[in-house]
Amino acid sequence: MAQVRVLVGTRKGAFLLTSDGSRDGWKVDGPHFGGWEIYHVKGSPADPDRLYASQSSGWAGQVVQRSDDGGRSWEAVGNEFAYAGTPGTHQWYDGTPHPWEFARVWHFEPSPHDPDTVFAGVEDAGLFRSTDGGGSWEELDALRNHSTGQSWQPGAGGLCLHTILIDPANTDRMYVAISAAGAFRTDDAGKSWQPINKGLRSPYLPDEDAEVGHCVHNLAFHPSRPDTVFMQKHWDVLRTDDAGEQWSEISGDLPSDFGFPIAVDSNDPDTLFVVPIKSDLEHYPPEGKLRVARSRTGGNEWELLTNGLPQKDCYVNVLRDAMAVDALDPCGVYFGTTGGDVYASPDGGDSWKPIVEHLPSVLSVEVQTLP
Repeated sequence: MAQVRVLVGTRKGAFLLTSDGSRDGWKVDGPHFGGWEIYHVKGSPADPDRLYASQSSGWAGQVVQRSDDGGRSWEAVGNEFAYAGTPGTHQWYDGTPHPWEFARVWHFEPSPHDPDTVFAGVEDAGLFRSTDGGGSWEELDALRNHSTGQSWQPGAGGLCLHTILIDPANTDRMYVAISAAGAFRTDDAGKSWQPINKGLRSPYLPDEDAEVGHCVHNLAFHPSRPDTVFMQKHWDVLRTDDAGEQWSEISGDLPSDFGFPIAVDSNDPDTLFVVPIKSDLEHYPPEGKLRVARSRTGGNEWELLTNGLPQKDCYVNVLRDAMAVDALDPCGVYFGTTGGDVYASPDGGDSWKPIVEHLPSVLSVEVQTLP
């Protein structure tokens, strides 16, 4: 029987949750790196025992950790991140120039085919690649040096490159999202990039239809249909069917179209999940009811999933990297809250239960489906 491993990054360490294919009973292992902020933990699709973790501290800085045995042991690797060339500047909140600074790794995206190739999205808004399992890193600086780069501004969480999607059939094509700059695509393995923000509207910008400046919260696609990408933005859920050339709003009847994560069912590219949050000021569920919204039609028509989730006095948030799906059928869906609970649904969202409670605030959730 298959196994499932859920990789959880929190404000005070990483936790590994494992179960068999029934997804009923769970073993909790952790904390790893207790006391450290773990922004992201991600496993390699090409080698499930190869894990990467972003370990961060305001006192000690950023550390990349790698495991080659499924998290039983870890090794600090490749912590020499350096922006390529002359750093230059980007805009600060008040429009003044601000030097590019390296703060932390927000997201790892391992190659779908090569366990030694992994990409890292960092703050400030850089994209790095390693071809030796994280031992050394080079910046793909065509992105940060894009002609629009000087006009990028930090979102509330910083100027972070937080999302990386790799087309499994054509690894030269990648999508990234930066808060607050927008979404970008490369078709030549990072040598050049184009903003893909046409159709996004952000009333808080001087030009709400601007080429860049939009606060994109997350992107998701189904590997079988990589030209169709779904977006959760700072207000609005959107969809593109032409690799980002044009976006259309699909918020439909959501109780709120503000939120952070978005995920696609592993068995159905038209089924997607979001977590509605009340507003950009009030980062908690509308009416204090924790609900996952599911669309089976690729957007616009949504149903609110509540079975097993708290429906009163719930004021947690679900952050951008804190939702993931497994590869079983029916699809398992997982998300973690800032209240420290990780919920799982083994039936595509129909029912939920907490598989671990009272962890530190959850920053990221990833899932591995193991043989």
